[in-house]
Amino acid sequence: MTELELKYGCNPNQKPARIFMQEGELPLQVLNGRPGYINFMDALNSWQLVQELKQATGLPAAASFKHVSPAGAAVGSELTDLERKIYFAEGMDLSPIASAYVRARGADRLSSYGDWCALSDACDEQTARYLALEVSDGIIAPGYTDKALEILRTKRKGGYNVIQIDPSYVPAEIEHRQIFGIWFEQGHNSLKIDAAMLSNLVTANKDLPEAAKRDLLVSLITLKYTQSNSVYAKGGQTIGVGAGQQSRIHCTRLAGNKADNWYLRQHPKVLGLSFVPGIRRPDRDNAIDLYISDEYEDVLAEGVWQTRFKVKPAVFTREEKRAWLNQLTDVTLGSDAFFPFSDNIERAHKSGVKYIAQPGGSVRDDAVIECCDKYDMAMVFTGIRLFHH
Repeated sequence: MTELELKYGCNPNQKPARIFMQEGELPLQVLNGRPGYINFMDALNSWQLVQELKQATGLPAAASFKHVSPAGAAVGSELTDLERKIYFAEGMDLSPIASAYVRARGADRLSSYGDWCALSDACDEQTARYLALEVSDGIIAPGYTDKALEILRTKRKGGYNVIQIDPSYVPAEIEHRQIFGIWFEQGHNSLKIDAAMLSNLVTANKDLPEAAKRDLLVSLITLKYTQSNSVYAKGGQTIGVGAGQQSRIHCTRLAGNKADNWYLRQHPKVLGLSFVPGIRRPDRDNAIDLYISDEYEDVLAEGVWQTRFKVKPAVFTREEKRAWLNQLTDVTLGSDAFFPFSDNIERAHKSGVKYIAQPGGSVRDDAVIECCDKYDMAMVFTGIRLFHH
């Protein structure tokens, strides 16, 4: 098959729409559903991310994509009881690839609502059973077990999008795109990101443990497929992705706030929340997000809490939240371009960042390094920019 007709483009008024190969056959097939234009953009970007993440770490990898940027990405490792609780996976049988997706989705469950799932390995029954519980648009993987496919074909009233891609497919060295009737041409971004890129430590702290190297690879490879521009990672997964921001400090704040929320979900007050019977998973996510936000006191005053919680939760004060966040440590931070000011480092420090990877090259590199030294951070200059648009 050299082309596949789509229902429409980015929006319903954009017709006709298709994906096609100018030479050869499409390296994928649709096993279920009818993926759209944006679905394929998510699918093909997310597939590259998980494929590269597995190549760099040797571990199965997964990503949760929304609007052509990752909401989360992770490699597969066994979940702790606490992680199972905050990711709504208690009592479930999880394979390594299923664990990778649970982590990727758990990084930012609000943003992952209605996501596109990408797996580096074949989708098994355990992954499919977890996906069956979540609101998701589709999945791309190099293969599916019979049982997994049977489960996925029942999702969304039988319309769940399932794409199988040929893992041996290699794109052409030169790629093209068209904007406003004008053709663009560039070399495909085949840059290999691996541990060798992390050797130029420019700070006084030269200690870069293996776990930090793994997490920096997670952040950098995720950045390669994020539309600008900062990613926090810890424990083999992203915990805060800041995408689509024009200002680097705003992006650092956005990603840092998401990392903070990820950690606040682990606070005993949050773990002890009592929800109304039968509450759906997305509604539970929204309730938790509201509870840890500064808006919760307004909800208390308006009495809206009764629609979410069985028992009125006590206010989670700013002081309690700050005290808890002060315990978050050994977080990594990757940036797709240099940090122009040290304010990014100051903000990263508030979210427990200890290790940083960025290209370097700012006229204020000395000030940025000095700020890292102030907090005993280890920072790597990769010399490589990772813009993706």
